[in-house]
Amino acid sequence: MTALRPPAPRPCESCRPYRRDVPSGVWAAEEYDKLERYDAETGEQPAEMFQCHQADGDSQERRVCAGWTSCHGEDLLAPRLALINGRIDSATFEAITRYESPVPLFTSGAEAAAHGRADLREPGPDAGRLIAKISRSRTDLRYS
Repeated sequence: MTALRPPAPRPCESCRPYRRDVPSGVWAAEEYDKLERYDAETGEQPAEMFQCHQADGDSQERRVCAGWTSCHGEDLLAPRLALINGRIDSATFEAITRYESPVPLFTSGAEAAAHGRADLREPGPDAGRLIAKISRSRTDLRYS
């Protein structure tokens, strides 16, 4: 598997719900559940990296999620482990630890998750448009 590339210059239009301007209800509940675990102390966080959802999981274009990087930053455990395991290189690690978003983001995974879950049962039209856009760009996701 190809190493993850550094985060994009700005979090994408539909970034998990780390971006404050992304509508609620775009992702499944289990995706929102993941966000809060990265608020834990470094040693208690998940070891998994957050990949930007704009590329398939095995794509050559995969990169680290810019919103996740900016929200949790230098306190993340996953990039440290990924560097040791060769999933990212030192330039990507440095880009993650120094990244600052140019767009407003939620300040924690818990805050982002609460926003994302708010309209989960009845996502609005803006959420529906983003879901359709993501579905067109990703071949490895299936919505039911």
